[in-house]
Amino acid sequence: MDGFSPNITAVITGATSGIGFALTKHLVKTGVYVIGVGRSDQKNLLAKERILAEIPKGAVDYLNADLAHPQSIRMLAKDVEKHLAGEGFSHLDILVNNAGVYLEHKKKTADGIEKTFAVNYLAQFRLTYFLRSLLAKSHHGKMISVSSFAHYNTPMNLNRIADPRPYIGLLAYKRSKLCSVLFVRELRKKALGFTAYAVDPGLVNTSIGSKSGPGISGLVWTLYRKNGMSPETSAKDLLHIITADDLHISDGVYFKERKAIQPSKNALDNVLAERLWDLSCELTGLEWR
Repeated sequence: MDGFSPNITAVITGATSGIGFALTKHLVKTGVYVIGVGRSDQKNLLAKERILAEIPKGAVDYLNADLAHPQSIRMLAKDVEKHLAGEGFSHLDILVNNAGVYLEHKKKTADGIEKTFAVNYLAQFRLTYFLRSLLAKSHHGKMISVSSFAHYNTPMNLNRIADPRPYIGLLAYKRSKLCSVLFVRELRKKALGFTAYAVDPGLVNTSIGSKSGPGISGLVWTLYRKNGMSPETSAKDLLHIITADDLHISDGVYFKERKAIQPSKNALDNVLAERLWDLSCELTGLEWR
């Protein structure tokens, strides 16, 4: 895929700050029409203004969605289709499931699902489902799931993943990132007309851990993040995966620093991947056909 084509379209969640914002800006610079997703109208407007101030002729829109709420995700998908059609597009080339949370203390969504699992994983399961037809209409559709090295050495009990007891913030985050790799592997098996990749952006200096709520995690992350790369540097690695013409599915499912690497042992567990898929369909009420 030629990443500099003016006919390329993209949707990026978590696009008002950090990696998501940096990636949105990079893609807009190349001439891609980008729809960024955030959950604050004010932040969405500010992000769009910042990009257009630097790239006046850039093609970018922002949509509001709360990824913790299933109905909001459904409406987001409909809004994406409307915006694409309004710009003359009937396809989607790139979907980057980037949005994520880290929560020190346990919170649940309105439908009773632990929020880290819901936002970091189930939201991308839902959004990919609703946008799958648009991705399949692209000649080179790609779904990028932003995962993490945190998925290594992570146990998984699917019987409790939607409502873990006891709740440990770090473990919930690690499990959600393991789910993203398992999800990508199952998507590959389904052969839905687009390619899926899990990408580890590395340690990035963002505020995700600082937003976890009162507790030790925020303090630790404030120190830890200082050793991380800039969101702009990480975004360029993601951009490489998105635009690479010579990237083939046989190269692997999990990428870091522009190279395919071996994911964790649990991420390669076919039975676990299938069970997670079935559970996800049950929790969301969605059937992939």
